[in-house]
Amino acid sequence: MCIFSTTVFDACALLCAASVSAPECSGGIDWFGIFMQVVWAFLSIIVVMSFAGLSVVAERKVCAYIQGRYGPNRTAIPIVAAIPLVGNFLKKNGLMQLVADGLKFLFKEDPLPSHVDKFWYMAAPVMALAPVLISACVIPFGFYVGDGGEIMPIAAANFDVSLIFALAVGGLGVYGAVMAGWSSNSKFPYIGAMRASSQVISYELAMGLSAMSVVIWTARTSDSPLSLFEIAHAQVDWWYCLTQPLAALIFLVCLFAETNRLPFDVAESETDLVSGYHTEYGSFKFGLFFVGEYGHMVVGSAIFTTLFLGAWNPLPGIEWPASWGWAASALSVVTVLLKIAAMMFFMIWVRWTLPRFRYDQVMRIGWKCLLPLALLNFTAYLIFASF
Repeated sequence: MCIFSTTVFDACALLCAASVSAPECSGGIDWFGIFMQVVWAFLSIIVVMSFAGLSVVAERKVCAYIQGRYGPNRTAIPIVAAIPLVGNFLKKNGLMQLVADGLKFLFKEDPLPSHVDKFWYMAAPVMALAPVLISACVIPFGFYVGDGGEIMPIAAANFDVSLIFALAVGGLGVYGAVMAGWSSNSKFPYIGAMRASSQVISYELAMGLSAMSVVIWTARTSDSPLSLFEIAHAQVDWWYCLTQPLAALIFLVCLFAETNRLPFDVAESETDLVSGYHTEYGSFKFGLFFVGEYGHMVVGSAIFTTLFLGAWNPLPGIEWPASWGWAASALSVVTVLLKIAAMMFFMIWVRWTLPRFRYDQVMRIGWKCLLPLALLNFTAYLIFASF
């Protein structure tokens, strides 16, 4: 119900935005254009939620391979498992584990503790997931050729400040952690919420500065350098991870901190905080936090792909020819999805490779290492672009 309500909220918000910015035609508002934007919104949500669900299985399988284990390979739905070849494939690769986990979260007892602030306690999981679904609407998952031959993004919404919109809305996810920690009226959740908020403040600064160097570089060839589509379109010749490796590294480290992934998961550290800000949650509410975290990974990976990995361009200096029509559009979408999947694999790989930092180390890295480096990098590109 919570996922459905946030999805409807996302679609309604896009509908309102589209009605304001829709081009005028002889009959007034372009209702077909509005309808297509809503369709793209639902498709964006489906992509993010599908990646988030599959990431749960990927997390277990990659962890198992790293540790020399098989991972989930026995969970089976009797009717599906009986299908020749397909059933055995799904079973051996643990893909039915996703259904088992979903049903478990859905049907487990969902108690409401008596000591919590009920309204904020119930609203926190929705607040953790809603920014993911909203920020996904500005991600360009590919391109298509318009009626006039121009390249257009496959995105629910395309406007000049989509980068700022994605970073700003994505950063609102920390309010879910703060609301959960405060409303739980418990010591460990409250500490976890404070850690989450301080971590976001620390790393948002460096992340924003690293992204601004990309904006400065894009402004040399584009009139809308804050648009994710324009940033992606500007990387036809050289990806920004090659021309701006330090900015890419800073943004990547900040992305791990923003998504509360190891080695930066001090906000939900089980070694000293039990489970952090969602200690008092269980069943479906905990499932929303769970999906929200993986959803943030998906959206963060998509933004990193757009900013530094060339988006839909398969290789530096190579692009899908627009003359291929729908084939080029399909290949562009596949390219973006493969890059997001590679980023998700990398984030899971890092989690099961590096140990968790202490809280003081996390703060030291953010304020004494990344922020000065981001300032120097931004200043250098600002001076270079001014000549």
